[in-house]
Amino acid sequence: MRFPVQLGYRALGQLARGAAVVAPDSESKLLKTLRARRGIRARYREWGQTVRDRSRPLLWMHAPSVGEGLQARPVLDLMRQRRADAQLAYTHYSPSASAFARGLDVDFHDYLPFDTPGDARVALDALAPTALVFSKLDVWPLITREARARNVRLGLISATLARGSSRRSRTATALLREAYAALEIVGAIDPADADRLVELGVRPEVISITGDTRYDQVWLRAQRVDRATPMLSRLRDPRMTIVAGSTWPADEAVLLPAFEALRATNPESRLIIAPHEPTPEHVGRLLDWAKRARMAGVRLDDPHQATADLIVIDRLGVLGDIYSAADVAYVGGGFHAAGLHSVLEPAAFGAPVLFGGRFEPSRDAALLAQRSGGASVSTEAELVRRLRLWANDPRARREAGDYARALVRGGIGAAERSFELVNRLMR
Repeated sequence: MRFPVQLGYRALGQLARGAAVVAPDSESKLLKTLRARRGIRARYREWGQTVRDRSRPLLWMHAPSVGEGLQARPVLDLMRQRRADAQLAYTHYSPSASAFARGLDVDFHDYLPFDTPGDARVALDALAPTALVFSKLDVWPLITREARARNVRLGLISATLARGSSRRSRTATALLREAYAALEIVGAIDPADADRLVELGVRPEVISITGDTRYDQVWLRAQRVDRATPMLSRLRDPRMTIVAGSTWPADEAVLLPAFEALRATNPESRLIIAPHEPTPEHVGRLLDWAKRARMAGVRLDDPHQATADLIVIDRLGVLGDIYSAADVAYVGGGFHAAGLHSVLEPAAFGAPVLFGGRFEPSRDAALLAQRSGGASVSTEAELVRRLRLWANDPRARREAGDYARALVRGGIGAAERSFELVNRLMR
């Protein structure tokens, strides 16, 4: 079975390369992903010829999207601080991670090329990495094979594998087992993850339990937020504030009527909402809903936001700071097939966290629910009930927020342990 699967995978890679050439301009995430690969070989080659210092070691870290990037960043920061001799390269897959990548202190950042033998060879020739380290789980088989053939050392940090992950299927195992077996160091989040990673093909002797580096990242960010900035100062308000982050229409179909019901009994409450994809159409729909619900709805920079009932965040990159304004947080994705987004950012600020019922793949959400720092809601009625509880009982709300913050604080230290593993590869 392995050969037919790999043959089909290579064919899909070549098909994607061809699609990138003709992909039209569009807000579609898929089309953006394809268009971003236009000219990618030339970009890699140019950097390799003009900036790469081949007398220095280079760490190439790959994280597909922002969540995995948050896991990679603490290790990259420690590498920059402690290994002045090393160059750093960072790649991502999703268009949503482009802005995040630009904010990293690295020597090179770009999209990951398509996982084809040709693209893999160009990237490896240009970067000439000492080590290639993947964040969380996203190991690419052909790039891994080409890297191993060149004696590039291979690793994986903050590794986690959900019980129901599609990577445990027979097809995925046939495609990926060789790549996972090639890894020389793996930092697993917990022992259960380690056991499941062995099922994928990771050798038991290369696994260490390191924890999740995102805990270090979000804790540090929460401590560094400057609440005196103009944006956060304008958001300060005595009313109970719900900050809903990374919402999809499926979340909003439950959240918006629940908020309307809350205001019927608790009018001194407001909602700040950051849709996962803040397109003009999506933002416009939210503002139209506020108008129909007879609420004052504004965008983030509107001068009338002090009196607004609904504030829509119409740009990316600010949600992590805006969670600091939350008395209660709602994190999107739990009513959506793509999965729940990160619950750790609001938890680090001491906000109790609510999320939809499809949260099983999220270890962090399960821990928050177990430790009373958050709760899952499956219906509009459940969400209204929970919001009213915390609106009417500030003490219970603060207690839940304290439990949420304690969960994040307890995970600190994973960055240091993961850095030690990666540094071992670099030596």
